[in-house]
Amino acid sequence: MSQRTLVLKVTPAERSAIRQRLGAEDFEFRTVPHALFSARGCGVVATLYKSGKFVIQGADPDVFVARYVEGGTPVASKAKAPKEPTVERVPTTTLIGSDECGKGDYFGPLVVCAVRLDPEASQKLSSSGVVDSKKLTDDRALQLGAALRKVLPYSIQRLDPPRYNEVYAKVGNVNLLLADLHAAAIRELASPGMNVLIDQFAKTDLFARRLGDLKLKIEQRPRAEENLAVAAASIIARAEFLVCLDELSSEATVKLRKGAGFPTDNAGVEYARLHGFEALPQVAKMHFKNTDKIRRKL
Repeated sequence: MSQRTLVLKVTPAERSAIRQRLGAEDFEFRTVPHALFSARGCGVVATLYKSGKFVIQGADPDVFVARYVEGGTPVASKAKAPKEPTVERVPTTTLIGSDECGKGDYFGPLVVCAVRLDPEASQKLSSSGVVDSKKLTDDRALQLGAALRKVLPYSIQRLDPPRYNEVYAKVGNVNLLLADLHAAAIRELASPGMNVLIDQFAKTDLFARRLGDLKLKIEQRPRAEENLAVAAASIIARAEFLVCLDELSSEATVKLRKGAGFPTDNAGVEYARLHGFEALPQVAKMHFKNTDKIRRKL
């Protein structure tokens, strides 16, 4: 499907409102030069620049605008030719795909899943509805995740909040945690010389140090979920995250929210009032800014 770029001019009053709306949803935020923020989710990458220019790129940016933007003035809309994938969607060789979930979520674990996909399985999955998990509802991700576990070789590596906080306190870098989890998941499935595709988040040399003995052909690239193997891994990882978050919510008797927006802060305040602020490390990633926001609200 072709990509479109939609450009809006957003008023100063609306900019913070958009950030709040996206923060309350399952968007992944990143830093972009000269931008207030860049958010990825719902099939788009949306970047709001300090000038007020809001650039939305994806297959259907109009759906995103209708849901999250009020008062935006169209500046330009143009079709963008899709990039040629560097890995075939239905590969002719076995491929390991790896992706994560929970990196941008205050509550719940950090989850990485790797999937080994051979050509026969790729043919079967090509028309099965396997897409990037961010394009699926929670219910659909849970359904597909359970189904994929039954038919594909996979490995899940997970850091629950207590262990996550312990490890992060030592290394101080989420990408290092992710590299360890990806490497562990891949190692469980890989044979020497295999092809590996990872959704890009860090430099490839992180994996060279961790997986060098296997002589793997490792590629990282943005939007790697366009590939079936990575898409399947992203779905299983998200399903695992959702199940864990639901279990934590049941144990806490508090609805712990996805993401890191205002609903998350409110859930954190409710949890801290019920269990004590000192109990937050049992359910939350404490280095997030949400921790200070919750402390101030108590």
